[in-house]
Amino acid sequence: MAENLTLLATESASHYEDLDKQSVDTLLRQMNAEDKTVPLAVEKVIPAIEALVNQIVPRMEQGGRLFYIGAGTSGRLGVVDASECPPTYGVPFDLVIGIIAGGDGAIRKAVENAEDDPDQAWKDMEAFGIGPLDTVIGIAASGRTPYVVGGLKAANAHGILTGCIVCNGGSVIAAEANYPIEVLVGPEYVTGSTRMKSGTAQKLVLNMVSTTVMIRLGKVRGNKMVDMQLSNHKLVLRAIRMVCEATGVSEEIAANLLETHGSVRNAVDSVKKG
Repeated sequence: MAENLTLLATESASHYEDLDKQSVDTLLRQMNAEDKTVPLAVEKVIPAIEALVNQIVPRMEQGGRLFYIGAGTSGRLGVVDASECPPTYGVPFDLVIGIIAGGDGAIRKAVENAEDDPDQAWKDMEAFGIGPLDTVIGIAASGRTPYVVGGLKAANAHGILTGCIVCNGGSVIAAEANYPIEVLVGPEYVTGSTRMKSGTAQKLVLNMVSTTVMIRLGKVRGNKMVDMQLSNHKLVLRAIRMVCEATGVSEEIAANLLETHGSVRNAVDSVKKG
């Protein structure tokens, strides 16, 4: 018997009718009204996010890494969050790893049936030498994606910490995860289009997890990204300002310090030690 997806809140009918007959203003305002409910749904699961972060940090302090696994929109969001950690916090590119069903090509173009293979996620993680200090977070709006279910099951079997970010209650994935995060956003504005509220919720939670982890790992000083990569003119100007504010030196001296020491942290520390 085929699975009845209409039992999932994220697949249930939109609260709005006749979208194709609405004005642009009405469409935008209705979407905005729905989007406003997402942060409130995230707020309700902060204790669950906290519990997961408190497990991740000590493992990463001992050399562990953070893996995100997902398919479609969920997978893409994980890849985005992972890819933003190195430039933002100056961490190695393989400290936070985003894996999408179907491989990197699926970031731009959907790969047919990639999410339906329950064995592939573990194979994909094995390619990175996944180990007992690592953490795997499965991301799936439905809470039922076989690729994610299988990845979490395999991780659990190998004694690896698991978490998840899903948008339906009582899901298979949440039951599999050691530390589940269930953000219940309800029906989508366009029925079943989980790149909307569900995707927004997942993005918010990913931001919270990775940012909090990086802060706890010492990658932020005060409220500044002191280890960010100085990869463009805007970031260099930001770094110069940060060094000036922290040390009182001129912009010219700050620029020279950054060129010599390579990061805001090292530039500031060189002045304070000197």
